[in-house]
Amino acid sequence: QVQLVESGGGLVQPGGSLRLPCAASTQRFTLYTMGWFRQAPGKERELIAALDPSGRNSHYGDCVKGRFTVSRDNAKNTSYLRMNSLKPEDTAVYYCAAKFRGENVWASWGQGTQVTVSS
Repeated sequence: QVQLVESGGGLVQPGGSLRLPCAASTQRFTLYTMGWFRQAPGKERELIAALDPSGRNSHYGDCVKGRFTVSRDNAKNTSYLRMNSLKPEDTAVYYCAAKFRGENVWASWGQGTQVTVSS
């Protein structure tokens, strides 16, 4: 497993932007697919974005497509979630997760960071 630490959450007004970094404590970062999930109060945790180890293949949930961008800096062992045009319904705890190459389980999770979109 990999230790993951998210940061960058906070309060933002509707229409605003945030960038969430996720730092990974591994020298094999390039072997992991990185994912971003969120969980709003009373709702299940959902996958909103994922990026393969090369950084060339990404996936987005319909609810964030066109507004959020997932990226990674393999030299810094860090994944990023850039969130633009934020809406009140984006309010949730955001988690990053890592899945080792060839496996189908998100085995490593960060502690989560709260994002609140409100005026």
